[in-house]
Amino acid sequence: MYFVAAYDVDERRVGKMLKIFRRYLTWVQNSVFEGELTEAQFAELKAEAEALMDPATDSVIFWNLQAQKYCDRETLGQERGTTGRML
Repeated sequence: MYFVAAYDVDERRVGKMLKIFRRYLTWVQNSVFEGELTEAQFAELKAEAEALMDPATDSVIFWNLQAQKYCDRETLGQERGTTGRML
């Protein structure tokens, strides 16, 4: 499954959330990530993000695009992310 994900969390949790997402997806820009995940990886990522976030103030959004071949990506301006996953 191909996912695009974004989060908006309190600045005290931004660094930890960034580390979690970088283990699973490719950073695109600021709090936006994309990449292929298995169902198990997606479940792990959701569980880790949910454990860190405060649901009263933070949010995490996942878009499941099923497969990258069904997604056309167009970037305007500076490309910030890399093509590889950073570990």
